[in-house]
Amino acid sequence: MHVSFYCVLKQNIGTEMATPQKIVLRVHIATDVAMKLTLNERPKSVEELKSIMKEKFKPKLNSDFDLQYEDPDFDGQLSVLVDMEELPEKGTLKVVRAECDESSTASSDTDILPHAPLTLRQKSWPDSFPVPTFSFEVEHVLEEGNRSGKPLILSRAQKHNILEKMAETMHSFKPYPNDKEVGKAAEALVTVHPCLRELGSDTGWYGWKVSLKFKMGNFRSKLARSGCAEVSVNVGKRSKNNPDSDHPHSSIKRARLSEVNFLPNFPKGENQDTLKDVQLQIVQELEKAERNQVLIAKLMQTSFALRRQDIVKEDLPVKDILTSWPALRMESQVFAEFHRITNVNLRNQFYSELDRCTPRLIALLRQKALHTGKMALALRKLLETYDRQEENDVNTKRTLFLRALPIYLREDASEFFKTYNHEEEPDIADTPVALFTTGENYFSSDSFFLVVEGEVVVRDLPRLPDAFIVSFGLIYAFNLQYPKKLIHMFTFVQKVLMLLDDGKPLKPCVLNLKNELLKN
Repeated sequence: MHVSFYCVLKQNIGTEMATPQKIVLRVHIATDVAMKLTLNERPKSVEELKSIMKEKFKPKLNSDFDLQYEDPDFDGQLSVLVDMEELPEKGTLKVVRAECDESSTASSDTDILPHAPLTLRQKSWPDSFPVPTFSFEVEHVLEEGNRSGKPLILSRAQKHNILEKMAETMHSFKPYPNDKEVGKAAEALVTVHPCLRELGSDTGWYGWKVSLKFKMGNFRSKLARSGCAEVSVNVGKRSKNNPDSDHPHSSIKRARLSEVNFLPNFPKGENQDTLKDVQLQIVQELEKAERNQVLIAKLMQTSFALRRQDIVKEDLPVKDILTSWPALRMESQVFAEFHRITNVNLRNQFYSELDRCTPRLIALLRQKALHTGKMALALRKLLETYDRQEENDVNTKRTLFLRALPIYLREDASEFFKTYNHEEEPDIADTPVALFTTGENYFSSDSFFLVVEGEVVVRDLPRLPDAFIVSFGLIYAFNLQYPKKLIHMFTFVQKVLMLLDDGKPLKPCVLNLKNELLKN
């Protein structure tokens, strides 16, 4: 069995040259980690290419591995690379390692991340909406209309086909698109097919937007009747037949934090009983002295849909969730669960953007600290503590960023960042979400634990940044709301650092900070 790191190949379309072939490759050496490799000539063998890659990407590729590429002769299906002549001059490779390899199954919590199966969504809402291909008849009519440059009058059946295909494509990204996203889809439609532009509309697509909204509602109703979990969960609201039920627009269970796989259906061939057996296997494996981490990861991936049913549909408290799914106490599985929900590598994305923004934020903090007022005083105290540290390494700077962020956004973090006397047991009752450590100096503390709904979930986290990203991951894993007094801070992390945009506009204070960080 192998841990596979997937990639996308692009075949080079160009003329052959007599000079030595220049090879440009995008190599995915790990999930969400891609490196560019440029070769002045084609290696004579696959082994030579692997040797070049090991040297180029040291120490990330210390162990043995195989290479796969998308074969253009088989519509881009993956094939093992055995002959260098089969590799396109411009493409992307997939590194395949053995699971027993330490570099694949090491303690690094982001190395073993699940690949979303075909039953799960692969992408969030795109920046540029891809207009689908319609029926042969409709495509022919649209082509003629675009060529003539005149507004097209569609038959009822033709318009139905367009709306149906558009709804299917929209649902492939999100079952409940917001007003802005539906507008983007309508705009993309009339941009690709100008003959559909409405002469009586200021935008040229407002009528299409309204039609798409109604079509999405009808499309969800059909999916709900077929048993699609992410929409059927909201069936049974107040109606003529259920006058005492909840209002149809209240307590709608849907993705609110840019989740891609919020409430998936059971995998093909699985049902609630079979997944309950998988759940029991996980509990039994965690009771062993020597746990099989690879097996746990595989079982957690298989049972993802059942777990989301418990968390989203049944709305179980965190204590009950941890009893049923104790693997969510493991740091590695928190990261894996976040990846299943969002298709984003939590640790890599968070630290990459955090480190990029840190120098600019520290400069902003020092400017603000020169002013007067409560915020300036709090920043001066924090910066004085930071400057007294013996080593201002990357973790110290990350800690400064996270402690200063709520101050800069004028929020109260006292109920989230908590300290206690190590000689006494901390009071964790009625604590929604909080990070606990001993002492007041967060820069030097080397042990944190995380509390959610009065339950200690993860212990012995070595640094504040590590503890924070686990708390962020658990908010997604447990389908929680952000701490009420830190809405701006967590929104900043979600939209600016993690790039998980939900389509809603940023609050002025968050937008202002984002703009300041983007300045040179």
